[in-house]
Amino acid sequence: MRIIGWFFLVLVCFILVVSMITFVSSPKNAQRFSGRFSIEIFYTLLVMYSIFIIGFGMIYFILSFQGIVLVEGGKLNPVNVFGSLVHSLYFSGVTLLTIGYGDIIPVGIGRLIALIEALVGYVLPAAFVLRVVQTNQYGQTRDHDD
Repeated sequence: MRIIGWFFLVLVCFILVVSMITFVSSPKNAQRFSGRFSIEIFYTLLVMYSIFIIGFGMIYFILSFQGIVLVEGGKLNPVNVFGSLVHSLYFSGVTLLTIGYGDIIPVGIGRLIALIEALVGYVLPAAFVLRVVQTNQYGQTRDHDD
């Protein structure tokens, strides 16, 4: 069980890193996005947030089988598998989007993971803005070259 858990943990981390690199990398289809706000870029950001919430939620969930990672209300309440999944996804969403409410607290390695997730929550909107600016500049230079 431990090897399978670590395998899924590494797989989820790999998917998160590849998603971020793909989002931030140079625009390949810049002509579709240039000149105005694009609903496609908005959906891309929405999908990226969903991927990160689910991905970090799965990390918390997988690590919960190795030991306690999240504590609710300062008490170690036993929860079933579904309850652990719900807590993990909720904590992931709250941490990524708002830096937490304090109702669920990470312990141990969960604190480091929560810090990384909070950092991604701050960097992702900046990457979105940079992507839009980069795409618009790429489209303008292509227009001037033609």
